[in-house]
Amino acid sequence: MEIWSGITEAFWLLVTLDADLVEITLRSLYVTLTALVIASAIALPLGALLAVRRFRARRITIAVLNALMGLPPVVVGLIVYVMLSRSGPFGVLGLLFTPTAMIIAQVIIIVPLIASIAHQALRELWSDYHDLLISMNTTQTQRVQALLWDGRRALLTASLAGFGRAIGEVGAIMVVGGNIDHHTRVLTTAIALETGKGEFSLALGLGFVLIAMAIAVNFAIHVIGRTERGGRW
Repeated sequence: MEIWSGITEAFWLLVTLDADLVEITLRSLYVTLTALVIASAIALPLGALLAVRRFRARRITIAVLNALMGLPPVVVGLIVYVMLSRSGPFGVLGLLFTPTAMIIAQVIIIVPLIASIAHQALRELWSDYHDLLISMNTTQTQRVQALLWDGRRALLTASLAGFGRAIGEVGAIMVVGGNIDHHTRVLTTAIALETGKGEFSLALGLGFVLIAMAIAVNFAIHVIGRTERGGRW
């Protein structure tokens, strides 16, 4: 009965747009979307560059990139914490336990994922465009730009995958954000806190929002994948 009561209260919080629930959700979206934009700006050109350019350490770079996808997020959080702490090299900036620190951690976590997916997609595209772009005597920058534009559907899928990874992150966010009420509390950390307190209604409400976001992202990836196979944008 307690669980059913919690579910009922959770739906009521969603229907009435509870202030705490809305605040936490909006903060989560702000942190994750900001991290996604920054990470995509880094990872997508990197993936295209790895597809186009041949250099001595290319295979090692790709292997490292793939390995970093499995890096435990809590370790990323620890590294960022050390770098931003008072005794760290960037402690003077006072970024620890702020949304900015959370954004930095999420960027580090999702850049390898987005870059690896982008590289896999653009490598196949480059094999189709290689002869044409070489014959046109294009520069490396022009080749990267051409791949990024023509591979935009696959790259959007890569970014959505990064969003799905970031929005559900809790370990690194807890370490560098501190889960401070009205400041750094986001969906995942709030769910962990409310569950520990036994406040299942708000935890379930936040959980429903998180599940809805995950479903929406996966649905978007599915739709984009079908659109790409159908040759439509």
